[in-house]
Amino acid sequence: MTPETGPRGRILLLRHGETEWSRTGRHTGRTDVPLTDAGRAAARGIRDALALVRNDSPLALVRCSPRTRARDTAELAGLVVDDVDERLAEWDYGDGEGRTTPQIRETLPGWTVWDGPWPGGETADDVCARADAVLADARSLLGGSDTGSASDRPGGDVVLVGHGHFSRVLTARWIGLPASGGVHFKMDPAGVTVLGFERGVPRLDHVNQRPTEHE
Repeated sequence: MTPETGPRGRILLLRHGETEWSRTGRHTGRTDVPLTDAGRAAARGIRDALALVRNDSPLALVRCSPRTRARDTAELAGLVVDDVDERLAEWDYGDGEGRTTPQIRETLPGWTVWDGPWPGGETADDVCARADAVLADARSLLGGSDTGSASDRPGGDVVLVGHGHFSRVLTARWIGLPASGGVHFKMDPAGVTVLGFERGVPRLDHVNQRPTEHE
């Protein structure tokens, strides 16, 4: 496969800006926690981070988690959201919601989000299936002969605005790792990761590109 026959666009993952819970390490899944002032400032700086990694062609789609922290981040970053998708919500932590890892380990020694268990929440297999569906839909919009798209869109980059752990699972699944492979990728608040191609083969073009600091 030559570059000319491969996808025209890439998938850009954008994590929401800082919240009070993300700042203090509390697992934030279903809870709708707002951005901090620092989180809002970083979200505005994402415009510059996106400019560094974006292709010149227009965006094919901006898809966003329904949580306010993600939607506000998209707006502050200058993105126009085309679609709000519940599948982009953060990992459902179940009984771990609102708790830090040390707090969870008081009752589940050695616990990590990658290895579980996940009482009352999503398993790694659940999150993996959700991530695969999101990526398949996004890839169909990139354009190019290998996307299998029946869409009349011309193709281009797709931006997925969401959350830390789920974006790391998306990154892992893009290159064929299990959901637990997300442990190997960093995704800071307001970070940008770019999922691209090498002659049609999925690769990571950028990981955790950070925004420019603004006063």
